[in-house]
Order: sequence, then C-alpha cells, then structure tokens
Amino acid sequence: MDLVFRARRVVTPQGEIACDVGVVDGRIVAVEPRIDSPNVVHLNDDEVLLPGLVDTHVHVNDPGRSEWEGFETATRAAAAGGVTTIIDMPLNSIPPTVEVAALEIKRKAAATVSVDVGFWGGIVPGNLADLKPLHEAGVFGFKCFLLHSGVDEFPAVTTAELETALRQLATLDALTIVHAEDAHTVRDSEPDYAGFLASRPREAENKAISDVVELTRRTGARTHILHLSSSDALSILEAAKRESLRITAETCPHYLTFTAEEIHDGQTEFKCCPPIREAENREALWQGLRDGVIDLVVSDHSPSTVELKEGDFATAWGGIASLQLGLPAVWTGAQERGFQLTDVVRWMATHPARQVGLATKGAIEVGKDADFVVFAPDETFVVDKNKLHHRNPVTPYHGRTLNGVVRQTWLRGKEISQTRASSPKGKLLRRGEA
Repeated sequence: MDLVFRARRVVTPQGEIACDVGVVDGRIVAVEPRIDSPNVVHLNDDEVLLPGLVDTHVHVNDPGRSEWEGFETATRAAAAGGVTTIIDMPLNSIPPTVEVAALEIKRKAAATVSVDVGFWGGIVPGNLADLKPLHEAGVFGFKCFLLHSGVDEFPAVTTAELETALRQLATLDALTIVHAEDAHTVRDSEPDYAGFLASRPREAENKAISDVVELTRRTGARTHILHLSSSDALSILEAAKRESLRITAETCPHYLTFTAEEIHDGQTEFKCCPPIREAENREALWQGLRDGVIDLVVSDHSPSTVELKEGDFATAWGGIASLQLGLPAVWTGAQERGFQLTDVVRWMATHPARQVGLATKGAIEVGKDADFVVFAPDETFVVDKNKLHHRNPVTPYHGRTLNGVVRQTWLRGKEISQTRASSPKGKLLRRGEA
C-alpha cells in the first residue's frame, strides 16, 4: 500500500464503520478491518474520514470575469471546504461555454487547479447545432435559463426552444439542468428584502418546474432542477418521480441555513435567485431531503466583486459565495434535525457524482479515487470572510457559528496544501473518462 488511512469512523456506502482504507496509485484498493502497512495515516479520535465532496454547481467566471472569481482561487476554496471535484457552470465567463471553441478557452483558463474540474455546456437560442459537438467534447450536460440569466451573453430559452433541445439531447442521453423560474411571473424588485422576495414568488418556481416536468414527460429526456427554493414545488417533483420520469432536483446550503425573517434591508450578501424564503419553507426543504424528493445539495457558488454586492436588493448582484462552507453549513443544520454524516455524504458526494456519471468519485469503496476529507464534526468555528479562499471577501455566513471543521483534504491519495509547492494538482475532467 502507498498509504493506509486508519480511523474509528469512516463513512462508506455500507454506513459508518471503523476500518482501514488502503490506497495504491491514487485509488482505493482495500476497505478492511485491518491492513498491515508502514505507511499509515492515523486519524484522531474526534475525526471522521469522508469521501471528497462533489459540487456540481459552481460559477468560476473565468475567463472574462476573473476579477469576480478564478480557477486558482475557487479550487483553493473548494479544497479548504472538503470539495475534491467541481463542475463549472457555462455562464458568467466570457465567452460562455455554448460552443466547443469556448470550452477550449475555458480549459486553458483552468491551467492551475487544486481539485478536479469538469464543465457544463449551455443551451441558448441558436446553438442547437453546438450541443452534440459539446457533448462529444466531454461536457457533463447542458444548462439553460427560463428567464434572464443576469448576463446578456447567456440569454434565456423559451419552453418551445427547450423542448427542441431536449428532443435532441434525449438521443444522446445527455443531462439538461434548468434554472426554473417563470419569466412571466417574476417582476422588477423593490430595494428592500420584502420587495425582492415578493418579486420572485414561489409561484414562479412552481410554474417553471411544472413546465419542465411536462417537457420531460413529452421528450423522455433527463432533466434536473437547479437550486430549488420553493417548498411548494416538492409535491410536483414527488408526483413526477412516482411517474418514473427522469427528473432530479437539488437545493443549496443557503436555503437550508438562512430564513427571510432574519435578512434585513441592505444585507445584499444574502441576495440570490431564487431567493431565500421563510422559515417554514426552509423546514419543508429539509423534509424534502428526508423524503428523497430532493436528491442532492450543492453550493451554487456565485461570487462577484465587493462593489457589485453594494447597493440595495433591486440593484446588487444576485449570488452567494459559499464553496468553502457548504459541508459545515449543511452538517450544522442536519445535526440539529437528527440526520447523520451518512446522509450528508449521500447528498453532497455520492448523489452528485452519480448524477454526472463520475464513476470514480463520491464514495469510499474499492475502485474509487482516493479523495478524502478528514472532518472534525464536533468542533465549531466562527466564519471570518477574510479567512476564506475565494477571491472576494463577501459571504452571508460571516460571523456565523458552524459545526464541523475540515482538517485535511486529499486528492487521489495526496494531501492538498494551501502552502506546499508539492501539493497535488487537479485534473480537467471529461464526461465518461472518470
């Protein structure tokens, strides 16, 4: 064995157990009660070995808006938060990833990464002919918006345009991920939080999700609802799953952590789209996870410059930076509600990896990459935005006490360090190759 990890608590697909995990050439080759080896990494009694998290919803914004975020800073933040694989969204970078040439530009921008990185493609009006070439070039699926995306270079599609794209993508068995808010229901925001929340009501999500369900039914395509915030839509998704439609859904740490009642006017670090809703809505989302209607939890890390977050809720950039904090944020809320670390691993590692076809990621079992998180679940800390690794010091978690500290992150059997030159480098992933 190159390395053996020995711990009293290891989260595996069979549950949490005491075991040794053997690694050769960056892969897990044994999960056994005891492995004799001179190269043992002993975890402390207060530490748990988790698989590296897989975050399939990250906006890196590079190239073109690298002052918002870049691959070097984003992947450092990911590693510090126990995330060993990210899938980058196709918008907020310039050019957006809507054709193969833009994908190659994006790959060149990702020259220095601390974790493994894959890429989504985009569906926009007029790029139907680009979808199959992007699929063949290795994107993990295709994102679209049903209303203005926030950036003009990534326009929304109509439901008719989406149906045409889904019919083509169904022949490729490609996944389509949808920002589901109805353009005709959303209206201009007022400057205060109550006005912003009212401008993007639950009905906007409910209507758009119903439309996606119907398109999934008609086309047989694989679809996924991004950043679910309206708990009213859970019944729509539950019915679609009972019908065996190929549709999944995610929510995000901020929808599971914060509530509209605690957000004051001017606190634009909380602005995101769809918005953070009321406390009872948050509890219903947790129930959706418990019931299996919501499949995964990912960050929707959408950072910007400090200046773009200034102003009021009508004008500030809508996006939350949380890539480094997802695991402790979700664990804090999960622990309070009686969930276990096995649940968090399922939502944040196993299911995201399975959704995008990353066969070597998301679990501690033989044949998987030796991507690990050494996590101290009972240690608490207070978030300091100035100590986070993403590019700009803006986050709604600043000053919040969270449970769970990431002490080490390992990528294919090598520890990721924020300071050592010998720290491993991440790979650029293509669908079907990992």
